[in-house]
Amino acid sequence: MTLNAKYEVQTFDEAEALLRTPEDAERPRTLVVFAGSELAMAERVRTLLKDAQAQIARAAAAAKFKGKSGSSLEILAPIGAPASRLVIMGVGVASADEGEEKAEKQAKFEDFLNLGGQTAAKVGQGASAVILFDLPETPADAAAAAAQFALGGWLRAYKFDQYKTKKKDDSDKEGPTEAHLAVSDAAAARPLIAEASHTAEAVVLARTLVNEPANVLSPAEFARRASELMKLGVEVEILDEKTMAELGMRALLGVGQGSENESRLVVLRWNGGAADAAPIAFVGKGVVFDTGGISIKPAASMEDMKGDMAGAAAVTGALHAIAARKAKANVVGVLGLVENMPDGKAQRPGDIVRSMSGQTIEVINTDAEGRLVLADALTYVIEKHKPAAIVDLATLTGAILVALGQEYGGLFSNNDELADRLTKAGTATGEKLWRFPMGPAYDKLIDSKFADMKNTGGRHAGSITAAQFLKRFVGKTPWAHLDIAGTGMGSPASDINQSWGAGWGVRLLDRLVRDYYEG
Repeated sequence: MTLNAKYEVQTFDEAEALLRTPEDAERPRTLVVFAGSELAMAERVRTLLKDAQAQIARAAAAAKFKGKSGSSLEILAPIGAPASRLVIMGVGVASADEGEEKAEKQAKFEDFLNLGGQTAAKVGQGASAVILFDLPETPADAAAAAAQFALGGWLRAYKFDQYKTKKKDDSDKEGPTEAHLAVSDAAAARPLIAEASHTAEAVVLARTLVNEPANVLSPAEFARRASELMKLGVEVEILDEKTMAELGMRALLGVGQGSENESRLVVLRWNGGAADAAPIAFVGKGVVFDTGGISIKPAASMEDMKGDMAGAAAVTGALHAIAARKAKANVVGVLGLVENMPDGKAQRPGDIVRSMSGQTIEVINTDAEGRLVLADALTYVIEKHKPAAIVDLATLTGAILVALGQEYGGLFSNNDELADRLTKAGTATGEKLWRFPMGPAYDKLIDSKFADMKNTGGRHAGSITAAQFLKRFVGKTPWAHLDIAGTGMGSPASDINQSWGAGWGVRLLDRLVRDYYEG
């Protein structure tokens, strides 16, 4: 995947030497520095800008800029500064009168990912910039901080505009931002920033898959794009409808039988760990478009259902990230790819299907289709790959949006250790999770009069009963279900994402593998 920004890592001396060279008249230089509370700057930065301090002070006073985190100051044609444009990014601590809780949060300022996104937004696309990553207070791990900073910049720079024939302004045509990122230890930072670029590519891959329209991204096309991971050493197997029928995947196939586009099951395997080590498995719901089937959805906002494959996109992106950094772990990704359409051949409410596990399911509502896809995908990965643990991701229920909004993904699990690991990985990456209860009282809500179970449990506790349904297909395997209906698509704008599809879950899964499953 192509990134919309380029970061060249340099030493401070190299960056200062560059600043002494003439600027390109066609591409004026932007100098980015960082200031803490009351405009505190690192000694090197103060020395570089000593002749510009008076103008900086006047501009800061006029703009009421005090270096607070999240704020910025821009000075054009600064006198005494070696650039046509000076951008000062605030990284300071909130003052005590702004509230003790906020001050405590800012005092622990470590969010270099968001700082990178804020800086990229301020610099703008197509700019030429020198970024002196020399903060008033040196981070404990400056190289890792610089890598997170670059990652934030790459993520913020992403745009999905390939279908626009007219651009809003000429800046969209200027190409990627070119930034010289000066750090204290360039040798230590370079490999970490290179690794961060792989993470950015993985998130961009997932975002693009979510953003693509369904007339472009059919199950077959999704499978084709996923198969490109073979270039990174990922083993790829694609199961067609005939093969799935032979395996007894009637639950998954039932969802797609009303579509002209045939369903697919894609298996991605990265073998980076010991040959005898059981893999961790990631399973993604990949409904490339969901009309609801015969239980058809309302017309309003149905176009958003092109994103009902965000779980499969996250798994694809995670395998990209894991393979690109040559993770010393065994990981299996399974994508259940279908299109849920109304048709004379579509399944009906009241139909009973037999899953790959042998369990039968009464289809009460054809719009509760994602759990049918996951049921067979979960059974497949357990029978064929015998994983040490499974995490499935799915834009499964609207109820999770009601409960959590778009700030957290819903977490359901049969294993406290796995749930705790996921929660910690979510906190570390900012892709946060909130655990929900499960239990027999909820499970009985999906009992059926005519089959082993039904695919909905009624109006109450909808996200929980959906998870209870999935739990019936995992046996004793440690398992977690992430309901990402609120985070996987229609994402709110943030410092690191301006896209409808955020690629949520890629960094979470990669961090889970990095922290707990690498040998």
